[in-house]
Amino acid sequence: MEKPLKVGIIGLGNIANVHIAGWAESPLAEVVAGCDIDPLKIDHWNKEYNLKKFAYDAAELINDPDIDIIDICTPNNCHAPQTIAALEAGKHVLCEKPLAPTVDEIRRMIAARDASGKMLMTAHQLRFTGTARALKNEIDSGALGAIYHARAWWLRRAGAPIRPSLIYKSQAYAGVGIDLGVHVIDLVLWLMGNPQPVTVSGVACSQIALQDGAFSDWGGEIPKDFDVDEFAAGFVRFENGASLMIEVSWLLNHTTDQDDVQTWLYGTKAGAHWPSCMLYETNNVLKQHYDRILKKTEDRIRPHYLECVEFAEAIMRDGPSPVPSEQSLQVGQILEALYKSQEIGREVEIAN
Repeated sequence: MEKPLKVGIIGLGNIANVHIAGWAESPLAEVVAGCDIDPLKIDHWNKEYNLKKFAYDAAELINDPDIDIIDICTPNNCHAPQTIAALEAGKHVLCEKPLAPTVDEIRRMIAARDASGKMLMTAHQLRFTGTARALKNEIDSGALGAIYHARAWWLRRAGAPIRPSLIYKSQAYAGVGIDLGVHVIDLVLWLMGNPQPVTVSGVACSQIALQDGAFSDWGGEIPKDFDVDEFAAGFVRFENGASLMIEVSWLLNHTTDQDDVQTWLYGTKAGAHWPSCMLYETNNVLKQHYDRILKKTEDRIRPHYLECVEFAEAIMRDGPSPVPSEQSLQVGQILEALYKSQEIGREVEIAN
């Protein structure tokens, strides 16, 4: 067996606990180091995981010659500088979503990847689900024909994550758009075959978070200095003529208090729904409608874990990346244009 890839995790918050469990599923990798600016987190991780090395300064892991992969689980505004530094140090990088908050940063990360010859991937767990892969295989076989419209949403009721890394612009850059929106946009673009977006008309706002007594089931009362978007929606046009509608919210007065995550795709031959894996077809000759469910591909392991496993496998077989950064750039282009559209009050063209 080949020598396992050595992994160092930067940022030891909630998502890092998921990542270390994911790396444990891979026979090709092992986590050897952790980094955080919070001594309490390092103390907890030392007791829980007993790694070989801990550091308060990310540069210690980035420049450690024994580490092969840097896994970045820090707040959004840290992603680009830490990723670029790690690539320049000759490390492969798995970075939590969003790859970066701005298109300019993502382009610089891609340039650093190309210069280093190393692999870069965004952690987008939805496309690692068995249901998404089953539907993707069906779409790629031509079952839907040409997809000309899609809808995607992730809606929560009283589900804002009350953590500084997500609800303050100083750490997160923005709110629900780059927390939940980044996931559903990545998924629906991937299912559509990643057409190039050309224009976006969008809104992003907070209507509930700052009301007196506003609360979240994910952390209690919402701080009054909450300064990011709790709701975002947009309409996207693509170069191939297709269109997309997206909606995401943490606090919407919606019909459920659970995560409502759905994607609909409409093609010239059939429509499809995720995660149910239903296909909807019409026979114009017989004047009949047919609804059928795909045989689902069950999750081999938890999707959050599988992204770590497949990243290590891709490195060992010399690529390609399971989530190409050029596709994360498209997601970033849509979100950046959505926020710009909110700012100026009209549709925004995406410059390529």
